[in-house]
Amino acid sequence: MAARRTAVINNRGGVGKSDLTLRLGAALAKRGRKVGLVDFDPQGNLSRRAGWVYNEAQPQITVSEAVQSDRVGSMRQVWTPVQWKTEYAQRMVLAPAWLELENRYAEAGLPGSHLRLARVLQGADEDLDDVLIDCPPSLFHLTQMAMSAADGVLIVTRAEIDSILGAKRVRTFIGEKAHALHADDLRIDGVVVNDYEQGKPRQRQQLASVRRLFGDLVWDPVIARREVIANAANDFVPLEDAKGSQLTQAVASFELLADTYEKRNAA
Repeated sequence: MAARRTAVINNRGGVGKSDLTLRLGAALAKRGRKVGLVDFDPQGNLSRRAGWVYNEAQPQITVSEAVQSDRVGSMRQVWTPVQWKTEYAQRMVLAPAWLELENRYAEAGLPGSHLRLARVLQGADEDLDDVLIDCPPSLFHLTQMAMSAADGVLIVTRAEIDSILGAKRVRTFIGEKAHALHADDLRIDGVVVNDYEQGKPRQRQQLASVRRLFGDLVWDPVIARREVIANAANDFVPLEDAKGSQLTQAVASFELLADTYEKRNAA
């Protein structure tokens, strides 16, 4: 049985999609689930934070080569272990990306090219429970491939106007274009408010706007801005190994997010 695939999206950059994808995947792995992380953003932030480094002397097959091959199941050759020294990381695998992935945009006009990620994942995620796909901050070809491959979409936003507008564009795009992507059953699983600055009135107002716009789709908890989360991202380490204040609260927030993920997808 194939894994449940979730595309993590916002049409606006800077909302923390890559880090949230990684931390949610780690929290699911702690629960004993087998998690695949697909870095589908040419910036490769997810790959670096999971400990992967591109070696030009010994090039590794990445997501880009798999998609270019357009062969069923070719993602099997891409999966690589997450390079963290924690017990739960043994249940996490990564499909890494780097800048070469941008070349796939040039293939957008080829017939059926939006289905390539779905094809390369076919049969390659049967041993996994969950696949989280980190998308670039756009609604163009790479994100469309992710949508075609996914069972659901998780929108990540900050409590600020540009991010919220980006989230609304994702919702509109799915409503209007899912059929053209052969993704008639694609649904928005939820909306996560990330990097929330507690205690700021403007943030509270914008959070209220997110709840008005998306209603029951907004997941709890809101992920607060914390020093330890930023340090973990900058140092490419598991959250538990990062330096900074409020580690316990930060770890708990992602574990609660994993709880919401499981409950919503079981419904």
